[in-house]
Amino acid sequence: MALKWGILGLGKIAHHFCNDLLLVDGSELHAVGSRSKDKADSFAKQYGASQSYGSYQELINDSEIDIIYVATPHSSHLEYAKMAMGAGKHVLCEKPLAINFDQVSQLVDISKENKVFLMEALWTRFNPVFEEVISKIKNGAIGIPTYLNSTFSFYTDIDPSSRLFDPNLAGGSILDVGIYPAFLCYTLFGMPQSIAATGILSEQGVDLQMTALLDYGGGSAQLMSGLQANCELTSKIYGTEGQLIIDSRWHEAQSYQIKKADKNVTFKHPSIGRGYAHEIMECMSCIEEGQLESSKWSHEDSLNLISILDEIRRQVGVVYPIEQT
Repeated sequence: MALKWGILGLGKIAHHFCNDLLLVDGSELHAVGSRSKDKADSFAKQYGASQSYGSYQELINDSEIDIIYVATPHSSHLEYAKMAMGAGKHVLCEKPLAINFDQVSQLVDISKENKVFLMEALWTRFNPVFEEVISKIKNGAIGIPTYLNSTFSFYTDIDPSSRLFDPNLAGGSILDVGIYPAFLCYTLFGMPQSIAATGILSEQGVDLQMTALLDYGGGSAQLMSGLQANCELTSKIYGTEGQLIIDSRWHEAQSYQIKKADKNVTFKHPSIGRGYAHEIMECMSCIEEGQLESSKWSHEDSLNLISILDEIRRQVGVVYPIEQT
């Protein structure tokens, strides 16, 4: 029997997700929900959903839905993921799972209390290139890794009405794209011994740019995220015997390179669709096996990652209004 999905929040990322969902056998797009019924109807028609709702509560109340993908702005992840799990639905929630450690902890507790699956939608973790990179690094393809450099930055005009620049929607680069370099660093190296971060804030108090140095004793990592500069979107891991480069755009890469001395070898591992299909299949597998979390991206992983981002935000000076109430 197909796993029936509900999509909560119908912005740009929901379109990407649904395009890939339709490529995965055993998954069914059952219902979509928006605060606008017209938007929900249009979205449902485009992707062939059986039901469309003009409120998130109506979507959550649909008894046929097995799992809900939460694709709203960061600041509302806690609210809607709690509502969905409280109604007995499994949840795949867009990254970040919530805006700080306390909120992520709440969601993990609710998942366990309600015995429903919960995963942060860090789709990069499940893509073929990234799976291969993890294996290569762990098996010593470049010797002992000692340094990582990862950036995720693009230029966009400052628009106070955009979610990217709205502190009430947990805007700024750190949680939106800085999470990717932090995720890469954490996945390969684990928790750092110390963090030193700096950044540039907008008039509204969100970060326009962040740079962080993470110390691992025998190695280090330099991370950068921003909304005011275009970068090449590659990530480079340097080791005692060579370097591994995840090609642009590295968070959805289809290839990577290993350089040793004068030898440079490129490895290609195309993803299914845009790449969201792999996290969808991971959800399906975990739910079929009765798991509450993924072994590849666990609740503990989400808690550790948000604790790194919390410390970076603290040092940069980003505090959201929702955290001050």
